[in-house]
Amino acid sequence: MLGAYFDFIRIRFLTMLAYRINYYSGILIYTLNIGVNYFTWKAIYGNGESLGGFTGAQMTTYVAVSWMARAFYFNNLDREISTDIRDGSIAIQFIRPYNYVLVKMMQGLGEGLFRFMMLMIPGMVIAILLFPVQLPTEPSAWIGFLVMLFFSFLISSQINIITGLSAFFVENNEGMMRMKRVIVDLFSGLIVPITLFPGWLSSILKVLPFQAITYLPGSVFTGRVQGVGIWNVLGIQVIWFLVLLVPIVWLYHAARQRLFVQGG
Repeated sequence: MLGAYFDFIRIRFLTMLAYRINYYSGILIYTLNIGVNYFTWKAIYGNGESLGGFTGAQMTTYVAVSWMARAFYFNNLDREISTDIRDGSIAIQFIRPYNYVLVKMMQGLGEGLFRFMMLMIPGMVIAILLFPVQLPTEPSAWIGFLVMLFFSFLISSQINIITGLSAFFVENNEGMMRMKRVIVDLFSGLIVPITLFPGWLSSILKVLPFQAITYLPGSVFTGRVQGVGIWNVLGIQVIWFLVLLVPIVWLYHAARQRLFVQGG
């Protein structure tokens, strides 16, 4: 049965490969995002040496790696689950001999691996050539970042699954999905590092799961977190991964009791 779950990874990877032209254009879009943020932050810094604990060089690196990391962990599992619920195909999924949520995670991982190979790595190479990105010199930073990148995917996907399963209870969760995307991009530190938020808001965000998606891995890659601190922030990701399993399991079991079909 475990092999069947791995097949879902392979199938999704091959499916994405059929539409790889979309991801070549995605490289350009993400590079433009990095460029816009780079010149914006360059203007903000001016002649200043540090802002929110980030030097100008660290901010450039943080922007580049954060946007390219998003290329890996981003997926539309929430929309896929919501569509399955609305068109009634979720009923068929539930009677098949596998766990529906785990299948979605495997499909998301297949898409993530494709994005990692076809979008994130080429995009990062282009960003390094175009902008003054400083790569880590310590092996522990590279290892810590890659491990944390995987947990970024897990946590982001968990939030998407929770949002998608909410369609069982609100029927139309389109607004919730849009709100979730804005909240994750903003409060994860993708657009603005968490240290630049007002003190009271920054304190709140540090006890929410969003920082574990972008801000913490970016801090490791830029060298703001080093040594033992890397494993401490990795521990925060692991804790949130385990915590988010609770609402997923509850929603999944509650949804199976509540299932009704809207058309299909």
